[in-house]
Amino acid sequence: MSVAANIERNQNAIIVRLHGELDHHSADRVRSLIEDAIMKDNIKHVVMDLEQLSFMDSSGIGVILGRYKQVKAKGGKLIICNANRSVNRLLELSGLFKIIELHDDENSALSSLEVVS
Repeated sequence: MSVAANIERNQNAIIVRLHGELDHHSADRVRSLIEDAIMKDNIKHVVMDLEQLSFMDSSGIGVILGRYKQVKAKGGKLIICNANRSVNRLLELSGLFKIIELHDDENSALSSLEVVS
Protein backbone atom coordinates (compact mmCIF):
# COMPACT_ATOMS: atom_id res chain seq x y z
CA MET A 1 0.00 0.00 0.00
CA SER A 2 1.28 3.47 -0.80
CA VAL A 3 0.45 6.87 0.62
CA ALA A 4 -1.97 9.53 -0.58
CA ALA A 5 -1.36 13.15 0.30
CA ASN A 6 -4.06 15.80 0.42
CA ILE A 7 -2.70 19.33 0.71
CA GLU A 8 -4.98 22.23 1.59
CA ARG A 9 -4.04 25.89 1.97
CA ASN A 10 -5.19 27.75 5.07
CA GLN A 11 -3.96 31.37 5.06
CA ASN A 12 -0.15 31.24 5.36
CA ALA A 13 -0.14 27.52 6.22
CA ILE A 14 -0.79 24.27 4.47
CA ILE A 15 -2.48 21.26 6.00
CA VAL A 16 -0.98 18.00 4.78
CA ARG A 17 -3.24 14.97 5.35
CA LEU A 18 -1.49 11.66 4.77
CA HIS A 19 -3.38 8.41 4.17
CA GLY A 20 -1.74 4.98 3.97
CA GLU A 21 1.91 4.08 4.45
CA LEU A 22 4.77 6.56 4.36
CA ASP A 23 7.87 4.47 3.70
CA HIS A 24 10.95 4.42 1.47
CA HIS A 25 8.75 3.68 -1.57
CA SER A 26 6.65 6.82 -1.17
CA ALA A 27 8.86 9.26 0.76
CA ASP A 28 10.40 11.02 -2.26
CA ARG A 29 6.99 11.66 -3.86
CA VAL A 30 5.52 13.03 -0.62
CA ARG A 31 8.62 15.15 -0.01
CA SER A 32 8.31 16.69 -3.49
CA LEU A 33 4.59 17.38 -3.12
CA ILE A 34 5.04 19.20 0.17
CA GLU A 35 8.15 21.10 -0.98
CA ASP A 36 6.34 22.24 -4.13
CA ALA A 37 3.33 23.45 -2.12
CA ILE A 38 5.57 25.40 0.26
CA MET A 39 7.54 27.02 -2.57
CA LYS A 40 4.59 27.68 -4.89
CA ASP A 41 2.55 29.68 -2.40
CA ASN A 42 5.43 30.93 -0.23
CA ILE A 43 4.02 29.00 2.73
CA LYS A 44 5.46 29.66 6.17
CA HIS A 45 3.75 26.97 8.29
CA VAL A 46 2.89 23.29 7.83
CA VAL A 47 0.37 21.22 9.78
CA MET A 48 0.77 17.50 9.19
CA ASP A 49 -2.38 15.54 10.01
CA LEU A 50 -1.36 11.90 10.44
CA GLU A 51 -4.74 10.48 11.52
CA GLN A 52 -5.04 8.22 8.46
CA LEU A 53 -1.36 7.27 8.32
CA SER A 54 -1.26 3.56 9.10
CA PHE A 55 2.52 3.08 8.90
CA MET A 56 5.68 5.17 8.80
CA ASP A 57 9.36 4.21 8.77
CA SER A 58 12.56 6.25 9.05
CA SER A 59 12.04 7.62 5.54
CA GLY A 60 8.90 9.32 6.83
CA ILE A 61 10.86 10.83 9.69
CA GLY A 62 13.25 12.22 7.08
CA VAL A 63 10.35 13.79 5.17
CA ILE A 64 9.03 15.45 8.32
CA LEU A 65 12.45 16.63 9.51
CA GLY A 66 13.31 18.06 6.09
CA ARG A 67 10.04 20.03 5.90
CA TYR A 68 10.60 21.23 9.49
CA LYS A 69 14.00 22.64 8.45
CA GLN A 70 12.48 24.16 5.31
CA VAL A 71 9.79 26.14 7.17
CA LYS A 72 12.02 26.96 10.14
CA ALA A 73 14.43 28.68 7.72
CA LYS A 74 11.48 30.92 6.72
CA GLY A 75 10.64 31.68 10.35
CA GLY A 76 7.72 29.24 10.33
CA LYS A 77 6.59 26.18 12.23
CA LEU A 78 5.75 22.57 11.47
CA ILE A 79 3.13 20.97 13.70
CA ILE A 80 1.98 17.35 13.81
CA CYS A 81 -1.56 16.43 14.81
CA ASN A 82 -3.76 13.34 15.06
CA ALA A 83 -0.88 10.86 15.12
CA ASN A 84 -2.08 7.32 15.90
CA ARG A 85 -0.39 5.33 18.63
CA SER A 86 2.20 3.50 16.48
CA VAL A 87 3.20 6.59 14.47
CA ASN A 88 3.25 8.68 17.64
CA ARG A 89 5.54 6.13 19.29
CA LEU A 90 7.97 6.20 16.34
CA LEU A 91 8.06 10.01 16.39
CA GLU A 92 8.58 9.99 20.14
CA LEU A 93 11.46 7.50 19.92
CA SER A 94 13.07 9.54 17.13
CA GLY A 95 13.18 12.62 19.36
CA LEU A 96 11.22 14.78 16.90
CA PHE A 97 8.83 15.94 19.61
CA LYS A 98 11.74 17.80 21.20
CA ILE A 99 11.62 20.23 18.26
CA ILE A 100 8.15 19.71 16.72
CA GLU A 101 4.85 20.41 18.46
CA LEU A 102 2.18 17.72 18.73
CA HIS A 103 -1.51 18.68 18.83
CA ASP A 104 -4.63 16.57 19.22
CA ASP A 105 -6.40 17.94 16.14
CA GLU A 106 -6.14 20.34 13.20
CA ASN A 107 -8.10 23.11 14.92
CA SER A 108 -5.73 23.15 17.86
CA ALA A 109 -2.71 23.13 15.55
CA LEU A 110 -4.06 25.96 13.39
CA SER A 111 -5.03 28.00 16.46
CA SER A 112 -1.46 27.76 17.78
CA LEU A 113 -0.22 29.24 14.49
CA GLU A 114 -2.42 32.33 14.72
CA VAL A 115 -0.24 33.82 17.44
CA VAL A 116 2.87 33.06 15.36
CA SER A 117 1.66 34.35 12.00
